[in-house]
Amino acid sequence: MENCPTENQNEIFMTHEEVLRCIPHRYPFIMIDKVKIFKDDPTKAVGYKCVSGNESFFQGHFPEAPIMPGVLIVEAMAQTSCVMFLSKPEMKNCLAYFMSIDNVKFRKPVKPGDLLELKIEILKDVGRRGKVKGEAFVDGNLATEAEFMFIIVDKSSS
Repeated sequence: MENCPTENQNEIFMTHEEVLRCIPHRYPFIMIDKVKIFKDDPTKAVGYKCVSGNESFFQGHFPEAPIMPGVLIVEAMAQTSCVMFLSKPEMKNCLAYFMSIDNVKFRKPVKPGDLLELKIEILKDVGRRGKVKGEAFVDGNLATEAEFMFIIVDKSSS
């Protein structure tokens, strides 16, 4: 079972390699390193991003005072939710697309060396469409929050 994520009683913990098997994102646009999915509450997941000073976006954002662009933090939350949905066997040949992004708030800058903890909760799930709330934390402090809607499509029809 080489493609199966590591499991314990209450959670599925997906390594970076397992994340890459679930979603189509690749360097330089893969924004998450690991994902934890809760078996006892499948409406929630937590993604992790180790923010390195070697990230290419820090070259221009901003060289003298580097901070991670807020849109990339929102993208990291969205990729975490993609893993949560697309890791299901019935979603194997699917892609997830943004439909809208609402109520975004940037509360704390994210800097090189930070560990982003990306908490995702499904607010509405209607088959292949839904709404998700995401919160990004650094050291337990809320850095970014957003709600977004998505649609899941077959790869062959995209």
